Amino acid sequence: MSEISFDDFMKVDIRVGKVLRAEPYPEARKPAIKMWIDFGDEIGERKTSAQITAHYDPSALVGKQVMAVVNFPPRQIGRFMSEVLVLGLPDENGEIVLIGPDDQVPVGGRMH
Repeated sequence: MSEISFDDFMKVDIRVGKVLRAEPYPEARKPAIKMWIDFGDEIGERKTSAQITAHYDPSALVGKQVMAVVNFPPRQIGRFMSEVLVLGLPDENGEIVLIGPDDQVPVGGRMH
């Protein structure tokens, strides 16, 4: 494991957002879900896709608060442009479980 400085860590802008809309992404190489996430007035709405179909149904994601890196450059995922990277952890089978706050917090809040 390589070390980074605190200043390096602070360059990664991790914010909380609220999923506004989610839909299946059947064209992806691996099963995925497309999401449109509100990050508040400063950042606005951003879209992403994630391979989270083992634990999530698109309709159940609407209204969920998730954590995401918002300052990576956009990345083309198939025919879909992903603008943020949602964060998650693998379960015992390697399937991703999203990270989010335990209680509702204002959208756009930056992780400290």
